[in-house]
Amino acid sequence: MDRRTLAGLRITAQGLPTAAAWTSVHAAASAFGAHQGQDLAGVVASLALRTSGAVDPVLDAFSTGRIVRGYPMRGTVFAVAAEDLSWMTQLCADGPIRAAVKRRPQLGLEDWHVSRAADVLLGLAHDRSAPGRGTGVPRAELFDAWRMAGIDPTGGRGYHLLVHLISTGVAAYGPWTGEDTAVVDAARWLPAGSTLSDRFDDDRVAATAELLSRYLQSHGPATLRDFAWWTKLPLRTIRSALPLIEDTVESGPIPGTEETAYWRPGLTEEYAAGEKDAMRELLLPGFDELVLGYPDRLTFMDAADHAALVPGNNGVFKRAAIRRGRVVGTWTRKGAAGRRSLSLTPLAAVSDAQRARFERLFAAFPYTAL
Repeated sequence: MDRRTLAGLRITAQGLPTAAAWTSVHAAASAFGAHQGQDLAGVVASLALRTSGAVDPVLDAFSTGRIVRGYPMRGTVFAVAAEDLSWMTQLCADGPIRAAVKRRPQLGLEDWHVSRAADVLLGLAHDRSAPGRGTGVPRAELFDAWRMAGIDPTGGRGYHLLVHLISTGVAAYGPWTGEDTAVVDAARWLPAGSTLSDRFDDDRVAATAELLSRYLQSHGPATLRDFAWWTKLPLRTIRSALPLIEDTVESGPIPGTEETAYWRPGLTEEYAAGEKDAMRELLLPGFDELVLGYPDRLTFMDAADHAALVPGNNGVFKRAAIRRGRVVGTWTRKGAAGRRSLSLTPLAAVSDAQRARFERLFAAFPYTAL
C-alpha cells in the first residue's frame, strides 16, 4: 500500500468519490461516530457532501433532533447522531472536563455559578425542547439570561459554562435557528435510553469497541493510535476493545510504519473499481474529517503544504482543494452575494482543465447562509 493508495482508500471510506454515499444525514453521522463540528457551516457541508449534496436535509436533521452537536471528546464540538451524544460524551469527555474545571478559578467562576447557570438554562430551555419540534434557546438569549441572573458571560465565562453544561449532559446544541444551532435541554431533546449505562451497561470496553468500529469503518485504513488520538481514550482500553470487533475489519501495514491498520471489508475492492472517481478533484470545507480525522495529515500533503493549509499550526484550517489524493491548493469564495466566484490558491500546478473541474465543484458546493 503506497501513499496514493492509502489516500484513495481513505477518500473512498469517507464516502467522497460518489454522490449519496449514505442515504440520509442521520446515517452518515451515525456511521462516522462524530464529525468535527466547530465550524457549523463546514460540518453542514461535510455531511451534505456525503449524502444528497444539499444543505436543507442537514439543517432539517438538526431541527428535527436526528443529529445534534456537543462536546463528546477532545473538548471540541462534534456533530453526532442524537442517540450517540450521551454515551460518547460519558465515554470520552472526562479528561477535557477535568482540564476545564482546573481553569475555572482563572475566570472568576465558582461552583454556585455553574449550578445557577444550569438552573437558568433549564428554566429557559425545558418548554422549548420538545423532541423534534422545539426551537431551543439561541445562545445570545441564554447569555442575556445568565447576565440577568448575576452571571457575567463575558471574558470566556459564558462559553466555559455552556461547554461544561453540554459536556456533563445538561444541554446540547439542537435545532437550526437560521444562524446557529440553539441550546436545548438534553434530557428532553435526546432520545431516551442513550446513556452509557443504557446502551452498554456501563461497560467502557464495549462502548469503546462500538466507537472504534465506526471509526475504522469510516476512516480506515487507520491504526489504533489514530483512534486513540481522535478520542483521547487510553490505548490499553482500545487494545482490550479490539478483539470485540476484529473479525469485522480487514488489516494490513501502513506505509512507512510498522503499525497495523484496519479498514472495512471490501474497501480495497471498492477502491480498485472506483479509483478514477476517488482520484478526481474535491473541494472540502475547512474542518472536514478527511483532513482532521487523523493525527498525521501528510498522507494528503507534504509539510510545506500543511503549513499553507494551517498557517502557524494554530488550529484554523483553510479549505482544501484536492486532486489525485493530494492537497493541490486552498480555496475560498470572493464577490458579492449572488455573484460568488472561486478563489483558488494553488500549491501545485493546476491545469486549465483541472481548474474548470474545480469551478464546477464550486458551483455545486453546499453552502449555508452563514
